[in-house]
Amino acid sequence: MSEKVHKVLAQAGLGSRREIEKWVADGRVSINGTMATVGDRTDPDDKITVDGRPVKLGRRNERLRVLIYNKPIGEICTRSDPGRRRTVFESLPPIKNGRWVAIGRLDINTSGLLLFSNHGELANRMMHPSHQVEREYVVRVRGVVDDAMLKRLQEGVLLDDGLARFARIGVGAVSGTHQWFTVILTEGRQREVRRLWESQGVEVSRLKRSKFGTVALPSYVRTGQYLDLTPTEITRLGKSVDLKLRQSALTPGERQERDRQLHRLKARGAAR
Repeated sequence: MSEKVHKVLAQAGLGSRREIEKWVADGRVSINGTMATVGDRTDPDDKITVDGRPVKLGRRNERLRVLIYNKPIGEICTRSDPGRRRTVFESLPPIKNGRWVAIGRLDINTSGLLLFSNHGELANRMMHPSHQVEREYVVRVRGVVDDAMLKRLQEGVLLDDGLARFARIGVGAVSGTHQWFTVILTEGRQREVRRLWESQGVEVSRLKRSKFGTVALPSYVRTGQYLDLTPTEITRLGKSVDLKLRQSALTPGERQERDRQLHRLKARGAAR
């Protein structure tokens, strides 16, 4: 079954459909050696190149997957690192066709929820500022925090890359010179949570992402572990960014494998 080339490349994680349409218009995409035009369709056996480089595509009928991953401190969110630091991709299960696309990033000193998918358009929509997808973080701050500071952080602070703010702040427990907060952002700029707090003269001593969109990090998914979302959970995630996702129910074998995966995670959590 043929599909429009910009849709196929977006699903492969190369960019959003709008971005790739522009690539096609600019003459950067070819199908079987012929320059593509906007609206061209492609079949599964076609050879597609972008800027002269072949694009490896997964099978069109491959199951849509989204993974929860509990990132530990010390891992980086790139596919490879010249300094040989461990990357988050080294902890993920192999995928037969296509590739895992990270939905957002966390810096090396931040732990918690990361999402990965083999559906590039879903990943791009989740990350795009226009969809205002909420990210929830649990943060421990060192320093004096008063009501005036919390008000400034919610009204907006001018950072190097523009105005930034927390959509909501929840006040938590105090321990000595530290205090816990739950904060929510609707965008994913680099180190934004840390930079917002640091702009007020306080230090972030611990930071963990606990929720992204409709997905919360389950307590039984421990650091360094992953879990597949169910088709129902993936559908809900797609709806949150106005994306209707076609997917079939799990086969009996796939359902059994996920049940085993869930049992292992919960058993390891109970043993700790």
